Amino acid sequence: MKNILIVEDEQNLARFIELELIHENYEVDIVNDGNTGLQNALNFDYDCILLDLMLPGMNGLEVCRRIRNVKNTPIIMITAKGDTYDKVIGLDYGADDYIVKPFDIEELLARLRVIMRRNQSKASVITIDQLVIDLDAFTVSVGNEIIELTKTEYELLKLLAENQKHVLTREQILTHVWGYESEVETNVVDVYIRYLRNKLKPYQLQSIIETVRGVGYVIR
Repeated sequence: MKNILIVEDEQNLARFIELELIHENYEVDIVNDGNTGLQNALNFDYDCILLDLMLPGMNGLEVCRRIRNVKNTPIIMITAKGDTYDKVIGLDYGADDYIVKPFDIEELLARLRVIMRRNQSKASVITIDQLVIDLDAFTVSVGNEIIELTKTEYELLKLLAENQKHVLTREQILTHVWGYESEVETNVVDVYIRYLRNKLKPYQLQSIIETVRGVGYVIR
């Protein structure tokens, strides 16, 4: 079952959308402010986020930007602002689609189905040199040999692999792997990178994770 996060401060609208999505066999979480929306988006895995533009605490554009810094979860912006400039800004901040209030619920459901299909077509296996990361089986292997990783090591490697060629800061890695409200220091990222490299070393793959001095890490 697909999981949807609704970030909308108009509670009647949020509840209406929730009921329609449940009827379509989606699982739904609702939050009513930007800060909680960001926290949920970063700490849990959703198939799509329905994100209002005008939110208390933190506006939708900032929420979108911060999500996109560390995750590729599809985002549909929901807003009363319908002019071209606002649409362009929303898309530039990382939104995948944009729908203007008031809207027909059937249009929203159709846009959601398009995003679901697009997401399903994405590869469930990431290959880097000889390294194979199976996102469905939660395994990492070289040839027929499984590399035993802890959950944190796996999430760290997966994050770097999904953002291949994009440098991720220690703060971005910390937020995604350890959670939005984590009190863990950023140097724990360096420790786990070392763990990962040690586990990749027997396969001469430790060098795929590059250090960008003063910034963070990247898989090229």
